[in-house]
Amino acid sequence: MTEKRVHIIVRGLVQGVGFRMFVHREAAARSLSGWTRNLPDGTVEIEAQGTAGLVEELVRQSQTGPSRSRVSSIAVREITIDSKEDGFDIRY
Repeated sequence: MTEKRVHIIVRGLVQGVGFRMFVHREAAARSLSGWTRNLPDGTVEIEAQGTAGLVEELVRQSQTGPSRSRVSSIAVREITIDSKEDGFDIRY
């Protein structure tokens, strides 16, 4: 199975609506590693790594987010795998 790591920036109404918890739950359900955090400009940043198909599922879920969010755009780019990373964290 092919491993993949992506960097994602999600724009819209994505802070104060449980977006990071949503991403954490979705990533954990897929056994992905990485992290998510709010950025000062109102966006949410995500790095996720795991089996390529499962990473793509997380990307699709991030396009919608939790019910209270309103995603206006999402930017995804593939980045280098971090072989030392374990688990998925919410960063503050």
